[in-house]
Amino acid sequence: MSARAAAGARPSADGEVKLWVCANDDLGPGTATTLAGHWLDEHEQVTADRFIFERDRRQYLVAHVLMRRLLSLETGVPEALIELRRSDRGRPSVRPPEGGWPAAQGTLDFNLSHARGYNAIAVGRGRRVGVDVERLDRVSSRALDGIAESFTPGERVQLARMPTEIYDRAVLRLWTLKEAYAKARGLGLGLPFDSFGFVLSDNGGVAAFEPPADDPSGTWWLLELEPEPEVLVSLAVEDGATPMTALRLHTGFPWRPSALRASIHPGNPVPLLAPGTLSAALPLAGAAPRRAHPTELQRSVA
Repeated sequence: MSARAAAGARPSADGEVKLWVCANDDLGPGTATTLAGHWLDEHEQVTADRFIFERDRRQYLVAHVLMRRLLSLETGVPEALIELRRSDRGRPSVRPPEGGWPAAQGTLDFNLSHARGYNAIAVGRGRRVGVDVERLDRVSSRALDGIAESFTPGERVQLARMPTEIYDRAVLRLWTLKEAYAKARGLGLGLPFDSFGFVLSDNGGVAAFEPPADDPSGTWWLLELEPEPEVLVSLAVEDGATPMTALRLHTGFPWRPSALRASIHPGNPVPLLAPGTLSAALPLAGAAPRRAHPTELQRSVA
């Protein structure tokens, strides 16, 4: 019996994207270590052993055990037998089965992010997905000032006009959106953050998007969630052959595939801005954000 049949899971539909958010505390340290010993491949085992601090090693183990569990539920392949490929930039993907993916399911894509005790994984079919998770309560204002320096001039103008009490959150919202988009594209560090930008809506969400020059269509769903207080998650979903119809949000470790927390119907892709609207705009006099400092956040590769 396949893992999928045993668990009662079904693969994502073409227009459906699944987002799973899991805290490290949802999986005990001993359990994570045991599962990792059985499920992770040689590359993952070597990577885990390189961490100096146990908290970092635990974060990696939980994230990759979670990833393999979800991919097993999605494909019906046992966790230890999932074959991963990695791009030149380090982005992982699932090796297709012999004969390719069933036409009714579409190509499987997934993306992983983790930050200070939380993990997020997006899974989609027939379209690229990217996800980023960050914790607002663990990032200093000094670090956020430094992050803002990497944004487009137009985004820095947006930030300078914002009240002080929402400035930090707005910076982290833009950061996670940029990370999610760059990861969905598979470019990671290769995509400068000042080459594309977002206009944030006052009531949450993305009002408009200026794509980089190498993405002329720029047709994406760009979604923001806060599954736990001060835990911000951004998701970038590429337009596919069919529209995105639903985002299924799950939380906790997927011992069972039915831990659905919310279903979100995303509407239309984000409206586009003309090239240069944000990336070529000059900040207003006196409108620069606070002075930059060394950042505590690092750009994601995958």
